[in-house]
Amino acid sequence: MTLSPSIPISSSSPSVTLLSPSQVNLRLNPKPSRHLFPAKTTDFSGCPRIIASAARIRAKPKELILGNPSVIVEKGKYSYDVETLINKLSSLPPRGSIARCLDVFKNKLSLNDFALVFKEFAQRGDWQRSLRLFKYMQRQIWCKPNEHIYTIMIGILGREGLLEKCQEIFDEMPSHGVAPSVFSFTALINAYGRNGQYKSSLELLDRMKKERVSPSILTYNTVINSCARGGLDWEELLGLFAQMRHEGIQADIVTYNTLLGACARRGLGDEAEMVFKTMNEGGILPDITTYTYLVETFKILNRLEKVSELLKEMESGGSFPDITSYNVLLEAHAQSGSLKEAMGVFRQMQAAGCVPNATTYSILLNLYGRQGRYDDVRDLFLEMKVSNTEPDAATYNILINVFGEGGYFKEVVTLFHDMVEEKVEPNMETYEGLISACGKGGLHEDAKKILLHMNEKGVVPSSKAYTGVVVAYGQAALYEEALVAFNTMNEVGSEPTVETYNSLIQMFAKGGLYKESEAILMKMGQAGVPQNRDTFNGVIEAFRQGGHFEEAIKAYVEMEKSRCDPDERTLEAVLSVYCFAGLVEECEGQFREIKALGILPSVMCYCMMLAVYAKGDRWDDAHQLLDEMFMNRESNIHQVIGQMIRGDYDDDSNWQMVEYVFEKLKSEGCNLGVRFYNTLLEALWWLGQKERAMRVLNEATKRGLFPELFRKNNLVWSVDVHRMWEGAACTAISVWLNNMQEMFMSGDDLPQLASAIVVRGHMEKSSITRDFPVAKAAYAFLNEVSSSFCYPGWNKGRIVCQRSHLKRILSSAEQPSDESKKDRIITLSNSPFPPPGSKTSMNNVKRDQHSNINAETSITTRTELMTSTV
Repeated sequence: MTLSPSIPISSSSPSVTLLSPSQVNLRLNPKPSRHLFPAKTTDFSGCPRIIASAARIRAKPKELILGNPSVIVEKGKYSYDVETLINKLSSLPPRGSIARCLDVFKNKLSLNDFALVFKEFAQRGDWQRSLRLFKYMQRQIWCKPNEHIYTIMIGILGREGLLEKCQEIFDEMPSHGVAPSVFSFTALINAYGRNGQYKSSLELLDRMKKERVSPSILTYNTVINSCARGGLDWEELLGLFAQMRHEGIQADIVTYNTLLGACARRGLGDEAEMVFKTMNEGGILPDITTYTYLVETFKILNRLEKVSELLKEMESGGSFPDITSYNVLLEAHAQSGSLKEAMGVFRQMQAAGCVPNATTYSILLNLYGRQGRYDDVRDLFLEMKVSNTEPDAATYNILINVFGEGGYFKEVVTLFHDMVEEKVEPNMETYEGLISACGKGGLHEDAKKILLHMNEKGVVPSSKAYTGVVVAYGQAALYEEALVAFNTMNEVGSEPTVETYNSLIQMFAKGGLYKESEAILMKMGQAGVPQNRDTFNGVIEAFRQGGHFEEAIKAYVEMEKSRCDPDERTLEAVLSVYCFAGLVEECEGQFREIKALGILPSVMCYCMMLAVYAKGDRWDDAHQLLDEMFMNRESNIHQVIGQMIRGDYDDDSNWQMVEYVFEKLKSEGCNLGVRFYNTLLEALWWLGQKERAMRVLNEATKRGLFPELFRKNNLVWSVDVHRMWEGAACTAISVWLNNMQEMFMSGDDLPQLASAIVVRGHMEKSSITRDFPVAKAAYAFLNEVSSSFCYPGWNKGRIVCQRSHLKRILSSAEQPSDESKKDRIITLSNSPFPPPGSKTSMNNVKRDQHSNINAETSITTRTELMTSTV
């Protein structure tokens, strides 16, 4: 496969001729032409009357000029006249005449119609047009505002914080023959209250009483709310409440919720309890706002159990709380991660006879998932279905997210099929979660099917969904398919995000396709998408895998110049560059720098250092690193991997510990998995633990990693190691050769060609691919087996062997008299670790050539990769 570095984006959409700005003149409010209608062609000869009447024609008023309304009212929402007036006023220029606009509506519209116009403008926040219309109405007789219009106008201006104008309009009311009522007073009180001037609200309340305007429940609720938000003392708030009741006004749900809101903001637990009990005694049923404020209050005080007690008191008093009360309390426990308490509330509600709904189960499923209790998630979901509580899209979205985060990628796909069977309509969050999980787990076939399902439903995939598809193809090294998904994304109008571009760069980086990574980087710049840390990390890894160590370090320097702070992965990537280049001192310096930053070096970093020390026969340093891993108290993974390398877990029963670690790492997705297994296999191979390396490679492929590794058909048996490090490649090639020999001995027909794929992409055409680290290692290793393995003229990224030569190689192993075993082409065994202080080569297969390669690399790159430049 050859990929063009330009990454062309094909377009199947019909061609559209675009006009230049000079050819198109678009205006928001274009002035109409002088002839609004087709002009008649008239012969004026012999018509002196028309000429004589010219003066009269010129004396007519100018025609009203309207622009395009910025917002058109929804058709059918109001009557025809109201709708027309709203649209005309909306399209009126700033200096347009409202009088001429309303002439046609004279005596047609009632004040109730005008109230609808004001309410429409209030929803839009268009106080300027509202005020102009109001001022016009004040000057008219046929539409003079009544008290209701004044109230609406005060409310509009109050929402905009125009208190002086509010007061001015209120004060004008008597002079226009409109007496202020409780409604206009309340509107003005609300205007001051919502803008933090609660003292003015209190003064207005006193003025109402002096002018013998009786406050309503709405008035008191407004005053109490403004005072509560403004910071009035609790005792004074209670004074207002008592004053209201003394005047014979019964508190409603809004009153109590306002007081409970004040308790929540101030952390007044005892006071909140008192208000809640008074509310229940008064026969007022709590709503979701009530319970939300109660939970907020006691959550601040770390006394959530008090809410449970209050609910139990309600139950014992015969007033059973509804489902929302329990759900609010459950959500509070879930947010704090209190699983035991949350389950206590769940059982309490069941005991009270309150049937859980989908929201209840969703809260608990999410809580179990966050704590990694996946079996409990499955059991609870089953309980939900058995109890005939129908899961909704939100429930499935939580499950998809939970199992996706936990690494149960195939289970996520099963959930989707279950969702379709249950006829629950997926939303965009569902599709994004599904494809993201498929991407993380490398399930490209499932991702493709979900994308097709979206197309059948007429759902346009979002950028996030397409990015997930790109990631899924990338995990399987399906470069062409990933690019097709990227091109399709552009064609349907889903703009690629920085995550999309980074996914492509990192996909190419794993295989050392640095030319393709550079092309994506160029497209990224052309699209105006800024590079971030993940971008630079991908570029560093691409150059490292391609053997361009100097360019990799330059990318790191460029990253620092761009003020993009490196993260742990960046430091790990730089260490891998030095490791590939064989620069031991630089490796040690980078490893020390990671520690100096207070970061625990990852298992990958330890494995890289172990490989470097093993290549140089520095066993004292290797033993010291292994001891560090054993003694690590912060990470069980370090301990288990260290002991596995040493051989402490070779027994099948103990190997389960290793499998547990591998399963735990699987939840992080294939992206981490490729890096982890590459570094681990690198360490095992160079430490001489080749049988364990073979076992670890098997664990990696079992978990869906390196799906491209082994392929066979009648013509070709191949091993694709282009995404592997040297140790992993040698392990894979060994397994491949031994498997071929076993099949040959069993009587299977040999293919026409055996092929080891070491390079893919644009560089397959170039002979410099032989300088790729993995190509060097694979070629040297295969040539130790037979010189028949060579680079063909038709492809520089393959090392091949013809059938005739392959048959001779595979026949060379003699069958011993004890037929229990057959000799292997490559013996994969675990060499004993030499004691500290010794210098012994650990490789059964000759390593001279590998050592020469590494030494050569070290000499040429040491002068280029000076740590001072970094």
